[in-house]
Amino acid sequence: MLKTITVGSCVSIQGLYVKTLPDGRVAVRVGDTIYTGYPVAKAA
Repeated sequence: MLKTITVGSCVSIQGLYVKTLPDGRVAVRVGDTIYTGYPVAKAA
């Protein structure tokens, strides 16, 4: 499943969902790299 996260104040990354961390951040995989950030709110 694809997820979009924000890293910093304005960088968005979309990748394959890995896991949700205890502090609310989400980990996604892009190639061999795993990024963590806060999930982007869903649009209405």
